[in-house]
Amino acid sequence: MPSIARVALDTPLSRLFDYRLLAPAHPLPAGTLVEVPFGRTRQVGVVLECVDDSPVAAGKLKSLLRVLDDRPPVSPEILKLARFCADYYHHPLGAILAAALPPRLRAATPFQADTPWLVLTADGQSAEPSARARGQRALLDALKAGPLAREVLRANQQMRHAATLVGTGWATWSRTPPAQDAPLPTSRPTLTPDQLATLDAMRPALDRFGVHLVHGVTGSGKTELYLNLIADRLAAGRQTLVLIPEIALTPQLEGHFRARFPGRRIVALHSGLGEKERAENWLAAPDCDVLLGTRLAVFAPLPRLGLIAVDEEHDGSFKQQDGLRYSARDVAIARGKQTKVPVVLGSATPSLESYAQALAGRYQLHTLTTRAHPEARLPDIELADLRHLPQDNGLTRPAVQALTDALARGEQSLVFLNRRGYAPALYCPSCAWVSPCPHCSARLVLHRRACRLRCHHCGFDTAIPHACPSCGNPDLKPLGQGTQRLEETLGALLPQARIRRIDRDTMQPRAWAALGEAVRAREVDILVGTQMLAKGHDFPDMTLALILDTDGALYSPDFRATERLFAQLMQVAGRAGRADKPGRVLIQTAFPDHPLFRYLQRHDYPGHARALLAERRQLDLPPHTRQVLLRAEAPSMDAALAFLRRAAALLPAHPALSIYAPTPAPMARVANLERAQLLLQSPSRPALHACLYDWTPQLDGIRPRVTRWSLDIDPLAF
Repeated sequence: MPSIARVALDTPLSRLFDYRLLAPAHPLPAGTLVEVPFGRTRQVGVVLECVDDSPVAAGKLKSLLRVLDDRPPVSPEILKLARFCADYYHHPLGAILAAALPPRLRAATPFQADTPWLVLTADGQSAEPSARARGQRALLDALKAGPLAREVLRANQQMRHAATLVGTGWATWSRTPPAQDAPLPTSRPTLTPDQLATLDAMRPALDRFGVHLVHGVTGSGKTELYLNLIADRLAAGRQTLVLIPEIALTPQLEGHFRARFPGRRIVALHSGLGEKERAENWLAAPDCDVLLGTRLAVFAPLPRLGLIAVDEEHDGSFKQQDGLRYSARDVAIARGKQTKVPVVLGSATPSLESYAQALAGRYQLHTLTTRAHPEARLPDIELADLRHLPQDNGLTRPAVQALTDALARGEQSLVFLNRRGYAPALYCPSCAWVSPCPHCSARLVLHRRACRLRCHHCGFDTAIPHACPSCGNPDLKPLGQGTQRLEETLGALLPQARIRRIDRDTMQPRAWAALGEAVRAREVDILVGTQMLAKGHDFPDMTLALILDTDGALYSPDFRATERLFAQLMQVAGRAGRADKPGRVLIQTAFPDHPLFRYLQRHDYPGHARALLAERRQLDLPPHTRQVLLRAEAPSMDAALAFLRRAAALLPAHPALSIYAPTPAPMARVANLERAQLLLQSPSRPALHACLYDWTPQLDGIRPRVTRWSLDIDPLAF
């Protein structure tokens, strides 16, 4: 009988660790969570297998400390998905499993989820207590009518009988009551011809794996499409996983799901939840009907999974930018392939990677060309030429007039500026000092209401100086404009307007539902905000979208900058005119002749995407090639670059592999660490990964102790 457990631990080492099983040595199922000694500390790990022998000498083999039987094991499906991630992202399996689990479940402290409902089990349905057990019989009869809350049982003095029923297996405690077969709402939106055609094309393929890319213009009813597909899966007894890019989208979508599927178990999973609630929701996932979450939800246990939907699939928020640098969209596709379920990717501006797959026939492309509301049409997009229009605090006269006119008509407006804070920096007009972060190669952002200067990269925070630290000049000026300053400017120009600012400084996850209600109740005239406002929100009385200060992306060295800008502008523009009132979009730009704006004014995503794909092919850039970035951090730039040069020297010569010289990162210093990077590129994914399999195990052997490194497969940020 096996006596040794092979355990995956959260370490930077790509290996497993052997421990002696506790006596009596019964083999533990794969996925069991255990606490083990590790060096001078203790860790929680995941058992992957039990074996007879170990390469570790018997005298040095340590024993497990305990089995964490207060939480379920990691399911075989999630173990398989974690192994895929370890293989594709070249990341330690133990670290991946740690990232997949909520923090409370990977801690050694005992965890007890709230289980407020007593639910009858299948055995309890046919149970017959003895005639003398009148209390148990009465409780069983009551449970046959539905679950009972713990508070009700306590008030009726039935807790003793409840404990007896649980002990006999006739009842169980549950965090959520089981789904009730409540009647579905009879009134549903009338589907457009595009929606009907898409559903007709998808439904025959719902019982097998395939990737469906839904390119739908803003307001075309992609959510309604998801709801119809979810209804089909519910009818088949299957679960649906819906991934969204932002926590802020959760309340609105969760509301849609609960309204359409009353009595069904809808569970949300994202980092905005408290640690206890997040753990409880993860534990509730196996019994839910629909799981709605951000990228971390892709690892949730769903034994009856029948559909995966990735909304706004183009969004960069689906890519983790530290630790396990995974793309939740790509992992979702891998999970769909493993479990043989379809994956639906939805967007008004699909990523070029997904669109290229669809054009090549590897994904099935579905197009929604019209807005779902019968009276709605796509908004008119106008350009305010900054070469000929003066600005007052960042606003041109046409912009102010458009806001004034919308306010006079009793309509709502959105003003978009993707820069939070009061101003990007504090400036001394006497000596040209600009507030630097002492720990980063970045400027401190002015937050005037808080009277602070803050770094948006490392979190450094300091009081606003009374005078210039360089020359002593007391007359310091804000440089540029952020959402705080814009809110102040609009308040002065339009004092009668009710203005709300939406950015990370003002919004907490649970505040979004209240904001949506306030906007729909017409308690807000103008929304001022960052990209948090650009995605998914549906405000029927919003007719004007004003977009400021986007020109920097037009000539950025980042080859993806114009793709991101087009998507961002299209998404913001899509907030206007979604119901029966016509929409208008006004973009302030000094480059009105740029080709991007011609495609944007025609709402021509396919034309813009094909032009970018042709340009990328000519320049040998993704999606026509594959990239890997080796990142290094060290106290000095010389140390970081030296490590990368040694790493490059270890790479085998390969005709399909291009190796670019190590360079400082665009943001070269963050939190007192200098950052550099080495780019690898190949037209062949198998050839690139074959090199990585041989190369990455050697990197720790050449790494100085002061240097940290990480691999970024398919990088989005440089």
